[in-house]
Amino acid sequence: MTRAILAYGHSILQQPCEDIDRHYPDLDKLIPDMWDTMERANGCGLAAPQIGLPIRLFIVDSKTTFEYLDEEERKHYYSAEDEGIRETFINARITERSTEEWIDEEGCLSIPGVLQPVQRPWSVTVSYYNAEFELHTKTFSGLTARMIQHEYDHTEGVLFLDYLNPLKRKLLEGKLKKVQKGQIYSRYPMRFVR
Repeated sequence: MTRAILAYGHSILQQPCEDIDRHYPDLDKLIPDMWDTMERANGCGLAAPQIGLPIRLFIVDSKTTFEYLDEEERKHYYSAEDEGIRETFINARITERSTEEWIDEEGCLSIPGVLQPVQRPWSVTVSYYNAEFELHTKTFSGLTARMIQHEYDHTEGVLFLDYLNPLKRKLLEGKLKKVQKGQIYSRYPMRFVR
């Protein structure tokens, strides 16, 4: 079932989230709902706070992006052994970040129409539970790592806008107010602050 995505301005998007256990109510329905919601919105990731749940749960699909890139683009955005992932992350913790960083444009399903360059580590090591509540610790790099960091930030109450300098934030104020009030076009269901 597709759920509405919260627009910029909802306070839950700036609150740190809580860990859950395997007995979280209707988790077996929530995870497929999140995949449906993300895919309908043509996104590559979605975090639970974006649908109104303050829990440490997010999904990432970098495999679909990988499949759409040509060979040269793949070399730029992915490491040699990486072909992308479709993964559920529960109670994730980033335990290590590379010193190598790179800049690329990011957007967010909660902030449609706003893209900005963000600097992030090239690789991260993440400890997390998957959808079957199996514990994993893995290192991800390139675009996959960027997507994970973006969604992980949502569970920390951080938006990609928080990485922008004050001048860039000021220049975006008009657009952000329109998003907040629902004065934008969205091809997927959203809940606005108004």
